[in-house]
Amino acid sequence: MTTMSQPSDVDAAAAGPGSVLVTGASGGIGQAISRALGSAGWCVGVHYHKGKASAERILSEIEQTGGRGALYEADVRHARSVEQMVNAFAQNHPPPLSFVCAAGISGGELVLRLQEHMWAEVMATNLTGLFHCLRAMIPPLLGQGGGSIVVVGSYAGYQGAAGQAAYAASKAGQLGLVKTAALEFGEENICVNLLWPGWQHTKLAEGAYPGKDGWRDHALRRSPALGEVVRTVVHLLQVKDVSGQIWNCDSRLLFL
Repeated sequence: MTTMSQPSDVDAAAAGPGSVLVTGASGGIGQAISRALGSAGWCVGVHYHKGKASAERILSEIEQTGGRGALYEADVRHARSVEQMVNAFAQNHPPPLSFVCAAGISGGELVLRLQEHMWAEVMATNLTGLFHCLRAMIPPLLGQGGGSIVVVGSYAGYQGAAGQAAYAASKAGQLGLVKTAALEFGEENICVNLLWPGWQHTKLAEGAYPGKDGWRDHALRRSPALGEVVRTVVHLLQVKDVSGQIWNCDSRLLFL
């Protein structure tokens, strides 16, 4: 079931850059993205599944700084739940609409120790969940003549990650899904891009964050600042002529 708080009455003409729904907004990176978008004048749909208290706090922070938004609850593993959320968002917020897909979970385990239920849970959330989101989000973008979707992925989907088989595989799948959606809907002026945020101090990275000697594959020998990541997301949502691309926000080199 999708629930939402009522957005403030707002004239579409005074809506700023538009409205954006952020899935996974109760998580670490999703929280930062939601705050940045609210500060930049967007009307923010703050999605959560289990982290209602965190989502309420983020919405309160957005509103305290003069921003606007609403809460949305949905389980991305279930198509109907996502459809209800996106439909409610599209009906209750001023266009143009945009989307950020940041919902995800980790599942740290070696291949030989990975239980099928753990594999299925990570895939259902990270990959099938993204499929549900794209399938629900693209129709309202078609209806408004185009728009942007930014997907928060992971470098693990490109390089792999020891002890993170399900997570890395799900993120690799996201890469193919994003590129396919970009190809299928580019002629309709819909931009779909994938962003790799690098290592961030979030709950998702607990137990895996590199130590002081773990930055040798980073040209800058450090992680990217979270502020740099969220500014990139805000920029990507407004780019009109770039789609199907990987935006790597850290200094690891890509050999494609």
